Amino acid sequence: MKDPIPAGGPAPAAQPRLDPHAEAEVSEGLPPGFGTGLPGRIAFWLAVVFSLFQLWAAAYGTLPSQIVRAMHVGFLLLLGFVLIGNLVAKTRAGQAFFWALGILGFLTGIYQWVEYAPLIRRTGFLNQMDLVMGTILIVLVFEGARRLMGWPLAVIAGIFLAYCFLGQHLPAPFIHRGYGFDQIVEHFAFGTEGIYGSPIYVSSAYIFIFVVFAAFLERAGMLNLFNDFALGMVGHVRGGPAQVATLSSALMGTISGSGVANVVASGQFTIPMMKKSGFRPAFAGGVEATASMGGQIMPPVMGAVAFIMAETLNVPYAQVVKAAIIPAMLYFGVVFWMVWLQAGRDDLRGLPRETLPNPWHAVRDQWPLVLPLAALVYLLFAGYTPIFAGTMGLALVTVLILGTPLAAMIGPFAFRMVFWVALGLAAASFMRYGVNLLAIVIAGLMVACLLLKGARPTVGIVRDALAQGARNALPVGMACAIVGIVIGTLTLTGIASTFIGAIIAIGQNNLFLSLLLTMLTCLVLGMGIPTIPNYIITSSLAGPALQELGVPLLVSHMFVFYFGIMADLTPPVALACFAAAPIAKSTGLKISMQAIRLAAAGFIIPFMAVYTPSLMLQDGGAIAEAYGYPVEVAFVLLKTVLGVGLWGVAVVGYLLDRTTLPERLLALAAGVSLILALPGSDAAGFGLALVFVAAHWLRVRRKRVPA
Repeated sequence: MKDPIPAGGPAPAAQPRLDPHAEAEVSEGLPPGFGTGLPGRIAFWLAVVFSLFQLWAAAYGTLPSQIVRAMHVGFLLLLGFVLIGNLVAKTRAGQAFFWALGILGFLTGIYQWVEYAPLIRRTGFLNQMDLVMGTILIVLVFEGARRLMGWPLAVIAGIFLAYCFLGQHLPAPFIHRGYGFDQIVEHFAFGTEGIYGSPIYVSSAYIFIFVVFAAFLERAGMLNLFNDFALGMVGHVRGGPAQVATLSSALMGTISGSGVANVVASGQFTIPMMKKSGFRPAFAGGVEATASMGGQIMPPVMGAVAFIMAETLNVPYAQVVKAAIIPAMLYFGVVFWMVWLQAGRDDLRGLPRETLPNPWHAVRDQWPLVLPLAALVYLLFAGYTPIFAGTMGLALVTVLILGTPLAAMIGPFAFRMVFWVALGLAAASFMRYGVNLLAIVIAGLMVACLLLKGARPTVGIVRDALAQGARNALPVGMACAIVGIVIGTLTLTGIASTFIGAIIAIGQNNLFLSLLLTMLTCLVLGMGIPTIPNYIITSSLAGPALQELGVPLLVSHMFVFYFGIMADLTPPVALACFAAAPIAKSTGLKISMQAIRLAAAGFIIPFMAVYTPSLMLQDGGAIAEAYGYPVEVAFVLLKTVLGVGLWGVAVVGYLLDRTTLPERLLALAAGVSLILALPGSDAAGFGLALVFVAAHWLRVRRKRVPA
């Protein structure tokens, strides 16, 4: 951990390691860093330029969306293949080959920019060069995704692409009318139905900004603040180290979009601490994996899926976050509860309070770091677009980083406060005078830092955060690019209607079976592909079908989103668990088994929300009509908390003391009754819960009170 940040602002965070190639962050599919020597420096500055281009496009929006999407993919291919050449290639020839692929991929974006207007006029009648560049783009997207994301996603997209070419030879109901090579290339490589479809639009417009925002906050010391706050708040309670892992991962989820990266980043600190306090290695790894993946459902970022969902459903971003708030709190509440029970069963205490930092002192000393995140949340919920909110949030954290060393050079405390107030007012004036004024403020701060010797290293933070942000965006961006092949196949061939019809046919007789089929689809797809492409594919297929069966559209999309996350915890792949395995020194399978126990809420809540949408603050039911909507939400929340809590008691076998087998069965029966949405099941659940609690309390009391 870094040294605490002093009251004057995050000064220590302004002294980064200036070697940009010594990064410890892990990006899926690639070793850390940018490479060594001249190729590494070039790759580093390419990443900086990539970030600057995206931020300029987001701040000013003067380029047509098609050009921004094409350049986004071009930069992804360029940086991706350059890093593959620098970090993976074994020979000079191999490195040169991947660099050539990267340059070729970048040229596809340049071609779309230069030929933008002529391409629009040539729609439906592409020339030979158009077809060549389109073919190159498709091939490079497949190869880039395979190299960065592994085989599964590339194979799935390849099957869909092959269906476009060969589907006319398949039997009904899979047959289509057949499409020519030029029609397929035009559909996938030009326009907004294929590679440049809505996923890559969201990646270029929203996701990239928030990934860079997270990189800036991490550089400024936000991880240090989260860890100190979590240690001080829950480190002393029963099972303290595991509770710290849960709380810090929940906090990290507010700014980070990668569960696996969270496991690697925070697990290095939390897993050894849990093991040292007495938790079994597999359980320690399971806690970290479960909590880190839960970060993807924690507003406001929600692993970037919130932005894709809002764009897909054409609803305000705030509506998506509103639906996610209660399930996210329940998810982490259940993890806290399971850790509490397991620690009680194993008689594990918390950490000594005197050795822990004061959480409020951590906030007091590092409070400036909270301001950009607070501004981001305010702008998002005030109705501003995610592009505007993310850009402004990033600009504010940049002002904070650059202003800190300048403030430190001002002697009297009162003068420092005047400086910060003036700087804050200047930064906040963008709300009235636009982004240009904020850009002038940042430029002025950067010039001042460059001129003052003691402040120059701070400019390195901004530079390194821009580079690391672009690097962190690579996996998500490439996933969005190749998943455009899948979405393009659905729109070109109409095969989605076949899948939708099958789900509807099943659901007409049994909605639960349709939900089960959808869940299994998400879990199977999630064995090889990340959460975002998993969500995009399954929501495109199952979302409309579940809506036809009466499930609210937002709830149906949340359903597939949640199980896309759960796929990273379920065997045989369980990416988050296998990421935790080397740190915990246990097997990924054992960690996965523990994670499934801990993540009970993640499996139960989506089903409950389908039958009682008020759990996601959607339309009310009979209780709302009779007693009002708040009463229904409170009742559903109460029975959910009680049901999942009893489920945890049954799984762990502990409440006030170790439970007997009959008590565990009684707790399980009560929990299942409360979770079911059947006539009379709620009354039965509350009754069984009362019987269980009374029986357990009396038995424990007789055991502890001598006769």
